Amino acid sequence: IIMGRAGIRQAYATGRGKIVVRARTEFEEYGRDHRTRIIVTELPYQVNKRQLIRNIADQVKEKRLDGISDLRDESDRSGMRMVIELKRDANPQVVLNRLFLQTQLQASFSIIMLALVNNQTQPKILSLRQILDEYLTFQMDVITRRTRYDLRKARERAHLLEGLLIAQDHIDEVIRIIRSSYDDAKQNLMARFDLDEIQAQAILDMRLRALQGLDREKLQAEYDEIAAKIRYYEGLLADPALIRGVLKDELLEIREKYGSDRVTEIQEVDNEIDVEDLIENEMCVYTATRLGYIKRLQAAQYRAQRRGGRGVSGMATREEDLVSSVFATMTHNYILFFTNRGRVFRLKGYQIPLAGRNARGTNMVNLLQLNEDEKVTAILPVEIDIDDYVANQNAADDVEETEDLTESGHYLFFVTKLGTVKRVNVDSIGKIRRSGLRVISLREDDELISVFHTDGDRSIILASQSGRGIHFDEREVRVMGRNAGGVRGIDLPEGDCVVGAVAVSGDELLLSVTQKGYGKRTKVGDYPMKHRAGMGVISHDVTEKTGPVAGIRVISEEEDLLLITSDGQIIRMGVEDIRITGRASQGVILMRSQSEVIDIAAVQREEEDDAEEELPAEEAAETAEETGDDV
Repeated sequence: IIMGRAGIRQAYATGRGKIVVRARTEFEEYGRDHRTRIIVTELPYQVNKRQLIRNIADQVKEKRLDGISDLRDESDRSGMRMVIELKRDANPQVVLNRLFLQTQLQASFSIIMLALVNNQTQPKILSLRQILDEYLTFQMDVITRRTRYDLRKARERAHLLEGLLIAQDHIDEVIRIIRSSYDDAKQNLMARFDLDEIQAQAILDMRLRALQGLDREKLQAEYDEIAAKIRYYEGLLADPALIRGVLKDELLEIREKYGSDRVTEIQEVDNEIDVEDLIENEMCVYTATRLGYIKRLQAAQYRAQRRGGRGVSGMATREEDLVSSVFATMTHNYILFFTNRGRVFRLKGYQIPLAGRNARGTNMVNLLQLNEDEKVTAILPVEIDIDDYVANQNAADDVEETEDLTESGHYLFFVTKLGTVKRVNVDSIGKIRRSGLRVISLREDDELISVFHTDGDRSIILASQSGRGIHFDEREVRVMGRNAGGVRGIDLPEGDCVVGAVAVSGDELLLSVTQKGYGKRTKVGDYPMKHRAGMGVISHDVTEKTGPVAGIRVISEEEDLLLITSDGQIIRMGVEDIRITGRASQGVILMRSQSEVIDIAAVQREEEDDAEEELPAEEAAETAEETGDDV
């Protein structure tokens, strides 16, 4: 299968190009557990099947190819069939993409259209148009030279037939002259019948019996036919348009004789395999520290525990370093990084290196182009492609029937530590360069603590460390430009700061967690709507026992809660264990730890067997590796 037409078009336009050819494959389910295998029925040109199988097996043994449990050749007289069986947990499309990239199941072929031109003396690279021009010119010359040859042969035959017709008209006299002549029969025939040497010799070359048996009607019919051909050939040579007509008829005949469906299919797809095609889109937990380290960990490695559990280690940190943020998102989603200098960067989830549960991770200065005095203070996972959104927004400006994407609601809402809020339209961000993009102007003593999406119809709840909260309509914050500094969201007393902010629609449950592990769920309706810039109302009964508020979050019962402490300890639990109480309550103990809770996150709940929930992730991985089939 040729992947895409770009390489073909380039070769046709310039004389040089490259095409990518893939094997013909299909997925097939088998067995009672519905496992998947890849069936290969056609290979690219010049690919040796035996060497291909050996190469795949070697890569599996060297662990450069994952997810393959068995490999065999089932080809027979009915056709080729190569079977690649996959492990139960393998993503078939990801494995196939890796096979295309790392083996000869996908091969590249260069095209160079080199031909001899100028009377076949000069090699030259030609485009398709030039090749066709040269071919047509050559074929016109072939037809011309062929016609000249046919005309010459026809005239020669007509000349002989004229002599034979004369001889047949005087057959008795011709025979008498031949019999009576000793060695001058040719001259006597030429003198008597006005023949030339060629005609006389043709008569003498015939036996007398054959000469006597000449049929005048047949000779005359052949002569008339030859004369018609001569007239046709002469007319053809006199008119190039007639020669082009002959060429057209011959090309149509070739098409009818050899025109069959092409064997190699051309698929209208891009022939490049994107990096994302090799990476499974799965839920992962991302953890960042205050010293700028970040890592990615599969969400399944945090097994669910009951309320009051002690958690599992989620990150190894230095004594002077503390975990600052934890969130969960899919590996193909974008993650926006907002800095204390008011700039934003972005990475795909898979661009953050996968690390072990106890690993510290990678310093963000190795992933982002941060300045010397710049650090990441807010991280936002996003599920929309901002570039596509901006492109659609620009297209909508020129089409009246297109829905106004601004009104459809894609905003970013910024909240700072000192209570400043700001709302910007997503299309004001535009394409985020590798060097970052400025999105907010901040005071020297202020920093971003939260950034999230809104749709223009939400209300906002801000929560402070001292347990106060304010609830206001997001439309009270007008849409601003990228460089604006924002407006006041909550009036904070000296020493207090904002620790969390969420966008709500009115019917959710708001989770509030304190630094000492106390948490509660409260109906959003219990928070009265106020105007922004007020002092707010009591949101959490903060005491010495509970400690200050660590964060707030809207969470559903289809999600699990992640709590993370300053020393990297993490607990995953279901939210149904947390009571629904009023605003002014302390809540229940969620996590017992000597360290403070500094962040909360949510991940989609996964259905797992009890035995699997109790098995540590490292042991589960080792067990799967030990029991997996080898090639």
